[in-house]
Amino acid sequence: MKKPISVVGSGYVGLVTGIAFADLGHKVIFIDVVEDKISSINNGKPPIYEKGLAELMEKNRDRYYATGDYGEGIGNSQITIIAVGTPSREDGSIDLKYVREAARSIGKELRKKEDWHTVIVKSTVLPGTTEEVVKTVLEEESGKTAYRDFGLGMNPEFLREGRALEDFFNPDRIVLGANDERTMRDMEELYSSFRAPLVKTDIKTAEAIKYVSNAFLALKISFANEIGNYCKKKGIDTWKVFEAVGMDKRINPSFFRSGIGFGGSCFPKDVRALVNDFGKVGISARITRGILEVNDEQPLKAVELLQKHLQVLEGRTIGILGLAFKPDTDDIRESRAIPIISELIKRGAKVKAYDPMATMNFRKIFPDITYTERPEDVLDSDAVVIVTEWEEFEKIDYSGKIVVDGRRVEKAMKTARIYEGVCW
Repeated sequence: MKKPISVVGSGYVGLVTGIAFADLGHKVIFIDVVEDKISSINNGKPPIYEKGLAELMEKNRDRYYATGDYGEGIGNSQITIIAVGTPSREDGSIDLKYVREAARSIGKELRKKEDWHTVIVKSTVLPGTTEEVVKTVLEEESGKTAYRDFGLGMNPEFLREGRALEDFFNPDRIVLGANDERTMRDMEELYSSFRAPLVKTDIKTAEAIKYVSNAFLALKISFANEIGNYCKKKGIDTWKVFEAVGMDKRINPSFFRSGIGFGGSCFPKDVRALVNDFGKVGISARITRGILEVNDEQPLKAVELLQKHLQVLEGRTIGILGLAFKPDTDDIRESRAIPIISELIKRGAKVKAYDPMATMNFRKIFPDITYTERPEDVLDSDAVVIVTEWEEFEKIDYSGKIVVDGRRVEKAMKTARIYEGVCW
């Protein structure tokens, strides 16, 4: 019989993970402090947009529910997954307040339990955090000892927003970090039906694997953009360059996507945290810091190209296609649309924007720009910037338009009157 699971935090990672385990036959209890999320989940409606999630929630309605009561969640499960956010502070370090609050509440409930209970950290935390912070808080609140009275492990997530369910069920590898055999067995049991390689290691190494993976993927994007900026000056199509470079088996073509840079909840935050932590241990983060510097500058290349073709931006109307940080999500965290629109407003331009999923979230940041119901309505502007590569943007006729493309939309390349790729 599959062990019941409680999941603390029902954001992108927690909700996808919990519903996926429900689909695998587990009873799942979501624990959250936001009443709207609890209500939405209990009504079988995802509080976020993620491809395929609504359908999977409907399919498994009898296997999950949400509550704000830690006692109910911990008391009726044998495994608890911590999947709360770890946002950035101003100095780049991660804020562990949600992790501490979760550990504190879990620990209080563990004090009431006599049977073994395993706590698995899935939140992205720096090496040492699970043992130095989570373990300490759990032991203080429970009056028990980790690895003897309860289990504690680390199971980092590698889920791409917009493809999260696909990534969960078809992972490249599954990383299991534990310092005791019983916790490792509990985690192995969770993934017993998967065919992916299991990387079994200690907790601290598992934490590091997550950060190094994200930093390297971000590095590939920033490297592609730096080379792209060079190729642009030389009149070279950087995508053709990386198409050939990526054919080298030692290199791999993934993530060599030059353009306006990366956003989202993971790459910017995790690279900043790593740079900050490097400084704490006395290591110069020259390469890692450079990832962020290139990425911060890249969106403004689009504004420079607009200036090139329009000469004056003040009073001009600029159309923005795409507000989410990537397609197939409504997440706008670190979206490249944010610095582009901020700079356009600063220069006196008017902004007209469209996104199929992220408009409601974006209004909270920019309530005063114009939002359209259809992508075609954005084309009635002095120039258009493509920020997110939504599939529907390949179906638009850009004839007669000035288009600055940050994501290489083929239809725009072929039909726009004036077309400028940011790096090609």
